[in-house]
Amino acid sequence: MAQRKRQLVSNELSEAALQLLALKGFEAVTIDEIAATAGVSKRTFFRYFASKEDVVVQFLADMGTGMRATLASRPIEEQPSVALQHTVWVSMAACADHSDRTLRVVQLILRTPALRARFLERQDQWRDDLAAELAQRLGLGPDTDLYPQLAAGMALTAFDTVLQRWSGSDGAEDPAELTDRAFATIAPALDAVE
Repeated sequence: MAQRKRQLVSNELSEAALQLLALKGFEAVTIDEIAATAGVSKRTFFRYFASKEDVVVQFLADMGTGMRATLASRPIEEQPSVALQHTVWVSMAACADHSDRTLRVVQLILRTPALRARFLERQDQWRDDLAAELAQRLGLGPDTDLYPQLAAGMALTAFDTVLQRWSGSDGAEDPAELTDRAFATIAPALDAVE
């Protein structure tokens, strides 16, 4: 019950922040405004989020956890490029399924330097998680073999490139087609695992 209440408050704060930020822009919105719009105190805000940047980036943060779980669920005999493409596609599909709202958030993140920096920090953690999963799948040493980090980095670069193209086109470009094209380009390198 407490976890559910916590999630509801977190969702309220995220929703309030996203509405205000879409309306006024990142720099113009204060934490006080976000808290007031969500109907909570500033102190409550800081129990859930460390900063204004975090409340926005949280919207996409769960993707990293989802990516590792998706990769872990792929058949072990599958080529790395196929497993990673599916992993990235699941996250892109989640964006596309909520396209209007997600598109606004992605555009805000990509166009606001402070948010972009925070998002890239999150992606660093995702890369480490994906690399650990790849190392485990392939029986490689996560600290000795270069492949897991490189492959995870390539997959996330593809993800980031697709996000940028999709948001830059105002959602007009098809994320599935963009993902297919990105992975067609990097698949030979991904599948060159020793």
